[in-house]
Amino acid sequence: MSPWIPVPGSDAYAVVAEAPGAGPGNWAGAPSAALAPDGAVLLAYRVRSAAGRGGEQVLARSIDGGITFTDLGRWSKEAFDAESLERPALVFDGNNWHLYVSCATTGSKHWRIDLLRASTVEGLLMAAPRTVFPGDATVGVKDPVIRRRDGRWHGWICCHPLDEPGAEDRMTTRLASSRDGVEWTWEDTVLAGRPGEWDARGARVTAVLAGEQGFRDGVAYYDGRATAAENFAERTGLAAAAADGRFVSQGDPIADVRYLDVLDVGDGIARLYYEAPLPDGSHELRTELAIRR
Repeated sequence: MSPWIPVPGSDAYAVVAEAPGAGPGNWAGAPSAALAPDGAVLLAYRVRSAAGRGGEQVLARSIDGGITFTDLGRWSKEAFDAESLERPALVFDGNNWHLYVSCATTGSKHWRIDLLRASTVEGLLMAAPRTVFPGDATVGVKDPVIRRRDGRWHGWICCHPLDEPGAEDRMTTRLASSRDGVEWTWEDTVLAGRPGEWDARGARVTAVLAGEQGFRDGVAYYDGRATAAENFAERTGLAAAAADGRFVSQGDPIADVRYLDVLDVGDGIARLYYEAPLPDGSHELRTELAIRR
């Protein structure tokens, strides 16, 4: 059985977080959603102001099915000794909460991913960060998508090559795996841009849905762009899993949004969370209900 593939823009949406200001560079979005054991929806996302590189990480809870959220806390970039923060990944493994945070290394184009870990979601606010994906001098790593299945952790990590000054916006997605969500082993690159296509400049996996055989016959949503000028204006496309574990693009973009996450809440219902562009160049965080019919 193929996975159900909800498409953003198919139904009415609600605004979870407004843009922090008018104009380009004012962004609310890059969300990661998770279900708590009590049925609440937890959401981690980034807010960035055009006033300067940086941003905040927000952790919030919803008790109305994932529409209206109350902040549990926020982190500044200084909490991670970072120049900027980007998309997090929020995961509960049945015992502990994990929050993976994208951190820009000060004074460089390099990115790393830090982990906060605690037995309660509120405990994340007091946890000390630990670098789990350091990257290196040749690549920056950020915007993780983390999933657990059958006792194994899977991570799809956006990789930015640093070998060409001024071209660090290029991106591919590489797979990593883990037994505990802390120590990771790198595997293959699973998605890259296609020359001459709308995703030529790069491809960043943003959500992965499992099929009947797990991720081997699943589908990925991904952000793509054709040129460097389209940086920060990515669109969402679909890619199907291939036999070798890679993803193959399924054609044109399906939506003019970026950083899409899909939260399966059961009974053929999903909540979509995504960053949507506004006419003035700012971005807001939206949610949309999807029902399998």
